[in-house]
Amino acid sequence: MKLQRDVYIAGVGETVFGKHKEDYDVLGRQAAFQAIRASNIDRPDVIQSAYVGNAHNGIVTGQTIFKDLGMLGKLPIINVESACSAGAMAVHLAIKDVATGVTEISMGVGAENHTLRRQAGTAFMPAMNDIEAVHGGVMTGKYSMRATRYMHETGATIEDLAMITVKNRKHATNNPHAWFKGKITVEEIVNSRMIAYPLTLHQCCGVADGAGAVVVCSKDMIKKLGIKKPVRVAGTVVTSGPYHNQPRDITGDDITEMTSNMLYEESGIGPEDVNILELHDAFTIAELLYYECMRLCKKGEGLKFLRDGQSTYGGKCVVSPRGGMLSYGHPIGASGAAQIAANVKQLRNECPGYQVVPIPRVAMAHVTGGGLSGTEHAACTMHMLVSEF
Repeated sequence: MKLQRDVYIAGVGETVFGKHKEDYDVLGRQAAFQAIRASNIDRPDVIQSAYVGNAHNGIVTGQTIFKDLGMLGKLPIINVESACSAGAMAVHLAIKDVATGVTEISMGVGAENHTLRRQAGTAFMPAMNDIEAVHGGVMTGKYSMRATRYMHETGATIEDLAMITVKNRKHATNNPHAWFKGKITVEEIVNSRMIAYPLTLHQCCGVADGAGAVVVCSKDMIKKLGIKKPVRVAGTVVTSGPYHNQPRDITGDDITEMTSNMLYEESGIGPEDVNILELHDAFTIAELLYYECMRLCKKGEGLKFLRDGQSTYGGKCVVSPRGGMLSYGHPIGASGAAQIAANVKQLRNECPGYQVVPIPRVAMAHVTGGGLSGTEHAACTMHMLVSEF
């Protein structure tokens, strides 16, 4: 979506991720309230529209979140469902309102609680009308096949895949919002319970609860609010996955390639200019594939990019500086909004103990959503952010 005018992020909020006894609406309010306060807003009803991403917590989730903030009856609250892409898509829609002049200030929230809503140890119910899903093509199985093929083609090993978890847990060591953090060895990862070869337990994101929130506004409003560290939205793209009724290269990811290319073109920022990236690392292999899909390196060189330390502090692009989904866990509807919140805090030098240095100027966020027969993913949402202070 080509932005018709400049859109800025005024404030962000995120909860601690993990297992919570508080339901999604409480978590959503916590993140929303943080974002509102960070935006120097003294009355929540200043917000002119709100979008809420959620996947599994029922109906009218947005109204349930915002009712105790005194916002019902004051603005349109629109609920968004797009599996893992829901939270980021909610932010995209808030940006769209401001970019088109429908509002001067809007809000996107992603919130999810799995702990209180589903039995521990159970997988998400596959769509019974999806031929791949009913024959076992659930997400873990799909990424297992992608990892096996990637290993065959590149010579990567299980130990190489484990290094993604080692890196991301290390990134999260001092992040108060991350669930899993600190030192973990390759041996611990490789020897943890096998889930779907070659993916062991510590190579899969945890099923977590949490929320993220983002307030976006026009240039005039950013001045009125007195935001000292404005972050500009350089680009935002949402796509649906192309359908292939034929064999396809599972070591690529057509929707991510397509969406990132659109984002680079829209923002005028190339992959070589991106300082930090939060991506959809639901499984270790995903991060390796996405290095290549987003052109951080050439096709087939993702493993070298990892081994050479180019995706960590001091490298070309710090990937998952917050620790990613492998450290946060993955509350389906919340992760995309939380990624954006984490990126904004990095751009503003607000991450003591895990701040990227030198302070990044350009941040990118990427999250896919859902599976669908004949596609890599059903949806993909990406954002490009630039600090302007």
